[in-house]
Amino acid sequence: MKYKDKNIANVLGMTVDEAANFFDEEPAISRALEVVREVGLGYIRLGQPATELSGGEAQRIKLATELQRAQHGQTLYVLDEPTTGLHPSDVERLLLQLNRLVDAGNTVILVEHDMHVIATSDWVIDIGPGAGEDGGKVVVTGTPALVAGHGKSRTAPYLAQYI
Repeated sequence: MKYKDKNIANVLGMTVDEAANFFDEEPAISRALEVVREVGLGYIRLGQPATELSGGEAQRIKLATELQRAQHGQTLYVLDEPTTGLHPSDVERLLLQLNRLVDAGNTVILVEHDMHVIATSDWVIDIGPGAGEDGGKVVVTGTPALVAGHGKSRTAPYLAQYI
């Protein structure tokens, strides 16, 4: 059934998950909605004002837009805590998409505090040793395992639990 035959008035206000089911027979629309779902945003409502999105949600919308474009493998993505507010299963889905970007030859830099995400990274730059005036210096750089074993890193004992 074509979406023209469906009651479009019902679409606004649907979640992305609901709309994906509604448009399941429309490949172009389904693909776009599926990418939004893959970055963990299946719960947002179509037509929801951007001012109601958190910073992490807005970043993931931008990421979904990028994932729908043709990839040339030469793009640098910088995301600030994109996992904030995500359920652990949605974090896994987001990581799959970020890895997809890396596998295509792009570079992804995350500012992140989720130790699970940090543990799956290729390279970590631990900045500290504390916050505010006590921070801002590079404590250690390297693989997650190397950072987890560093004696002066406040991140190390937490990261070690995921290595």
